[in-house]
Amino acid sequence: MTVRELEATNFFRDRDVQDDPYAYFDTLREHAPVWREPHFGVYMVTGYEEALAVYNDAVHFSSCNAVSGPFQPFSVPLEGDDVSDTIDRCRDELPFSDQLPTFDPPRHHDHRRLLMRLLTPQRLRENEEFMWRMADRLMDGFLPEGTCEFIGAYAEPFTLLVIADLEGVPESDHGTFREHLSTKAGHLEHKPLEFLYEQFTAYIEDRRRSPRDDIMTAMATATFPDGTTPEVDDVALLAANLFAGGQETTVRLLSFALRIIAERPDIQQRLREDRERIPNFIEEMLRFESPLRAQFRMARTRVTVGGVDVPAGATVLLLPGAANRDPRTFPDPAEFDVDRANARMHIAFGHGIHHCAGAHLARAEGRVTVNRILDRTADIRISEAAHGPAGARRYEYLPTYFLRGLVGLTLDVTPA
Repeated sequence: MTVRELEATNFFRDRDVQDDPYAYFDTLREHAPVWREPHFGVYMVTGYEEALAVYNDAVHFSSCNAVSGPFQPFSVPLEGDDVSDTIDRCRDELPFSDQLPTFDPPRHHDHRRLLMRLLTPQRLRENEEFMWRMADRLMDGFLPEGTCEFIGAYAEPFTLLVIADLEGVPESDHGTFREHLSTKAGHLEHKPLEFLYEQFTAYIEDRRRSPRDDIMTAMATATFPDGTTPEVDDVALLAANLFAGGQETTVRLLSFALRIIAERPDIQQRLREDRERIPNFIEEMLRFESPLRAQFRMARTRVTVGGVDVPAGATVLLLPGAANRDPRTFPDPAEFDVDRANARMHIAFGHGIHHCAGAHLARAEGRVTVNRILDRTADIRISEAAHGPAGARRYEYLPTYFLRGLVGLTLDVTPA
């Protein structure tokens, strides 16, 4: 891709870039690791060190526009070299302003700590035991058939039911959750988020009225670090956000992991022979195909990033999928290296104060899934009937700049 093609490309609208962003990312990074694109004036960050500098600087960069980016402006102009007062006064005008990913300190700290009180080591261990059982149950459904559409048969229900178990959703409601929360549309619309919010509001209100010895009661009665009790809305929004975000991105991680395993018999065999490689395989998968492709920030003050002057009020776009292929940090970044020594340095889960709270959960889901499907199969292959022959594969990708993911993945499997 030439610089002229780069300038003509609209990252937010062009389907070619959504289907395969890496040539665009490479040209963009070579041109400048921080670059102001011409269509919306967004400062795009493709360099690894430059991305870390923004992620780690919550003083000069606000997360108020993490979802809205440049597409939903404030009702007043952003003027001067410090727009912090305007951000603080008008942030509630922006979409998702009541949810954790858009919070700034000190509000972010209090709500983040409340969330982490729900993700205790004991609870995560119990949830991992559930993962092994659920993996077997779902594989029982498709392995005898010898073929499956992996996202619908496994990745989607697995991630949904795992996080439902983590958050204590009653098993009697699991079917209702599956009915309302399909991720295959490509992104979470307001309707699924509203469903989650309504469900968790009802759960929290019920447990505060009538406490029980269960996980949902622990969630309902958790307090802020100063001992105060959060509003029902606060707890319901945290639970809904964790549920929605955790399911959507982990579906993409699992499907990309199985695509690599099925496309690369050499890697599949190495994992079968040495299961100790699986954790690093998951990290390299997250680096190689980062499910979260875009995160916005707003500059509070005039600031310099990667030698580029960014004015106050400007929208900055962090691109984990590009930063994770920065050759200055990851040599031969377009090569999938299951033994890559620094694979865990990826920023697929973000970084800094907004580092994904469910990162441990996603890693465990990947590790359990890969181990179990290798246990129960002798061979895993890409379905040529669905995706074409090797060297001429056909895959459909999500039509969104926010996420990188497959719409479908059909596998042929030989049961063990």
